[in-house]
Amino acid sequence: MTTLPTTPVTPVGAEARPEPDLSGRQLGDYQFLRRLGRGGMAEVYLAEQLSLRRQVALKVLRQSLAGDDAYIRRFRHEAQAAAKLVHANIVQIYEVGCVEGHYYISQEYVPGQNLKQLLSRLGHGLDAVQAVNIIRQVAAALHKAAEQKIIHRDIKPENIMISPAGEVKVADFGLARVVREDEALNLTQVGITMGTPLYMSPEQVEGRPVDPRSDLYSFGVTCYHMLAGHPPFDGDTALAVAVQHIKNEPQRLELLRPDLPEGLCRIVHKMLAKKPEDRYQRAIDLLKDLRALSIEGLDQDWTADLPGFASADLALSTAGRMDVTQQLDRLLKTGALDLTRRNSAWRRAALIAGLVVLGAAGGALLAWVNRPPSLLASSESLPLNVRRFSTVGEQYAYAQLATHNQEEAWRAVSEYFPPEIGGKRHAENTRYSRLATKGLAGYYLSHRRFDDALALYQQLENVEDAEIDFKLAGIAGQALVYDRMKLIELDLLAADQEAAEEQPTPALSERIAKR
Repeated sequence: MTTLPTTPVTPVGAEARPEPDLSGRQLGDYQFLRRLGRGGMAEVYLAEQLSLRRQVALKVLRQSLAGDDAYIRRFRHEAQAAAKLVHANIVQIYEVGCVEGHYYISQEYVPGQNLKQLLSRLGHGLDAVQAVNIIRQVAAALHKAAEQKIIHRDIKPENIMISPAGEVKVADFGLARVVREDEALNLTQVGITMGTPLYMSPEQVEGRPVDPRSDLYSFGVTCYHMLAGHPPFDGDTALAVAVQHIKNEPQRLELLRPDLPEGLCRIVHKMLAKKPEDRYQRAIDLLKDLRALSIEGLDQDWTADLPGFASADLALSTAGRMDVTQQLDRLLKTGALDLTRRNSAWRRAALIAGLVVLGAAGGALLAWVNRPPSLLASSESLPLNVRRFSTVGEQYAYAQLATHNQEEAWRAVSEYFPPEIGGKRHAENTRYSRLATKGLAGYYLSHRRFDDALALYQQLENVEDAEIDFKLAGIAGQALVYDRMKLIELDLLAADQEAAEEQPTPALSERIAKR
């Protein structure tokens, strides 16, 4: 007989008294802007870290729990576990501390929406291209976590963040458990099963030991929801849902969505196997099967086997486009690089030096650095065949999800909602215009339109100093373009060398002819 956990998910007493709203207050280095949400243990705020002039998400332990040493230990453990995970597809932990009796975790703020919000807004499942773009990035994050022996234990749509640029980041590794052979962590007595019944693995439901394959099951449930438009199991109570994860098989996706590739449906159902040994054993195995899919409209750049990269490293490094941005951000935080004070000559030298570090081959890339300006900025805009929405936010959301006419969809954001109206700058339109420029640059990069991509990244670099995120994205984007060009040139050189080796030398040809 199956024994189900009976410990309440929300600790008793956690809601004993209302939590004070810290919006508008300053605690230490942080100015609280507004409350973003709340969980069983903590309130989450959008705040500005004054010393670095950056927005962060501050997770503040509830005052009703701050006097309990067990909760404080677990709160700190949350930060320590998650801080080890530095990856483009994982929300980064910056700092853990206590100011005036408020215990907090400072972490990366991801503007945009989570997957649950996206699905609720759409009212239906995503198409194959949209889904695979999300799946492969989350899989890359889970692979990184498994390498660090960290299990998330609560993968669900709410914990999958989608930035305005389309990057996916897994949030809330706070329910993670570090698996160590020499240490048995005992955190369950604080009153939580660590998981949401709609997305729990069978082993979680039964209270059995879990490993990274449990996260893959929960992610499979999330993928099913993402494609079907609803989770595979539902019920009136948490218990009713939990039992189905143990006993019931979900309806086949290919019956619900005959438009989906059969291979994608098989991948999701393999993740949903009841027995861990029947699932993918590692997230990298999932990535390999995703790479084998042939889906029209899917960016295939990530599937190339590039020189100098192991296949596993390649799958991870290409899952997020902003790895370089994060590296620049870390340099900025340590004071090693002041991007806002660079002059153009210094930037040019830095980019060329970056090419040397990257091992750029030949003079073609340096010639590209000295290329004439792109015609993109001066050319007249072509007519748009894109629906106009009532707000700039909706227009941008459409561009993010567009699978056809993507270039026009990105352009429409700025053309339908110009940054300046009547000679006056419109703040909301300006921000979305910057985001659309970033998205369009990424589109050009993925289609190897390097001149156009560079022109847009240079536009982003030249925005006002206060818009540091866009300046960073502009500089990082240029470095990424040069890196992509370098890899292509290396491929061409390798192909030329291979072709030359296959052709016999003239002397050898003569000897063959004589024979």
